[in-house]
Amino acid sequence: MGIIVTSVDYILNNARANSLWPLTFATSCCGIEMMHTVASDNDIARFGSEVFRGSPRQADLLICAGTITHKMAPVLLRLYEQMAEPKYVIAMGACTCGGGMFQETSYSVVKGIDKIIPVDIYLPMCPPKPEALLDAIKKLQNRVKKESILTRKEFMDSHNSFLHETCGILTEINGG
Repeated sequence: MGIIVTSVDYILNNARANSLWPLTFATSCCGIEMMHTVASDNDIARFGSEVFRGSPRQADLLICAGTITHKMAPVLLRLYEQMAEPKYVIAMGACTCGGGMFQETSYSVVKGIDKIIPVDIYLPMCPPKPEALLDAIKKLQNRVKKESILTRKEFMDSHNSFLHETCGILTEINGG
């Protein structure tokens, strides 16, 4: 039984890792760097991620680039929930990872995207270069190739209770 599951994991994970379909959530300067990653001189197509999806139902990788405010948080959470399983998240930029330069001076900025959704790869530069995003995609591909169906489920289960709690808090903040 273990041999069959391992073989299925290997085949599915290689297919998944080489065809990560990103959904764009770009709000500031990091978004410009993400767009530059798609340009011909960086060639993101070699990773199978050249077409950024317009619908969360067609994507399995969320690249969140830029400042996230409390007003945007419910929309980001809704997009994440609509994505296909298994879903992965790259937090791109200092503002996304921890609030950045707005961390102490702005009440409206979320101090880390991990307060809203689970994050697989953090890229905390200001703003990250396209090469750093390509490296993050390579690291995510390696992680996807090594994961088992069971370990991904454990990762998601560990965050589910936190996400449900966050949904309640976000609903209260927005008056819902």
